[in-house]
Amino acid sequence: MTKTEFIHMLIEEGYPRPIEVRHDPGVSLGEHAHPFEVYALILEGDIELIIQGESSTYKLGDIFYLGAQELHSESYGKEGVFYLASRRSVDDL
Repeated sequence: MTKTEFIHMLIEEGYPRPIEVRHDPGVSLGEHAHPFEVYALILEGDIELIIQGESSTYKLGDIFYLGAQELHSESYGKEGVFYLASRRSVDDL
């Protein structure tokens, strides 16, 4: 998916404007959750998410979604990761 397509999708779904997020190479975060749901579009590098024991790796052009309070762990590839993320509080639904 392109950046333009991603932003158009967010607008249609009622998500706020995305922010840029960058993480350093080789970093991992253990299991945790966020108080918001998020859609993200990978622009550079890659990220591995493990949700309920299932691992998925997202690369350039891929989108991932995490629900609010969804337990997950994440690891960033050898080049790190750079993505656009739109975060929506469950209070905004």
